[in-house]
Amino acid sequence: MSNPRIAKHYARIISLWPKDILRPTVAFQNTLQYRASQFSPAKTEPVESEFKSRAASTLASSSATLLDPKAELLNINALYSLLENRYSKRYPTSPALLRPASNPTYYEDLMAELEQAPGRSWFSRVIKKWKGLIRFS
Repeated sequence: MSNPRIAKHYARIISLWPKDILRPTVAFQNTLQYRASQFSPAKTEPVESEFKSRAASTLASSSATLLDPKAELLNINALYSLLENRYSKRYPTSPALLRPASNPTYYEDLMAELEQAPGRSWFSRVIKKWKGLIRFS
């Protein structure tokens, strides 16, 4: 089924979706590209054959739902809502929630760790793992 409007929305979402720096081999954009290919008149970019065969076998049972344009527009709206952070803006968290009494710097430390992780060498990852296994405090 060809629906260029849906394919255009998916192309825009793919371009805006953030890259996963911790797991660069697992890209949500590939899943979105597969969904877009179901609605595009011509295949825009080749999707990896392994992913395509896995996704086709997984989603074969619900193929009628996949090609429903109204249901697909609801999915696209949900993706846009995640991109725009609608839910965190509508339901903001209190600052006290992000600073638990038992460890007030937990989330700040976690964010720093996530920013440093992709740039670590193999040796520093092993050392960090051993430091986590052996705690002296």
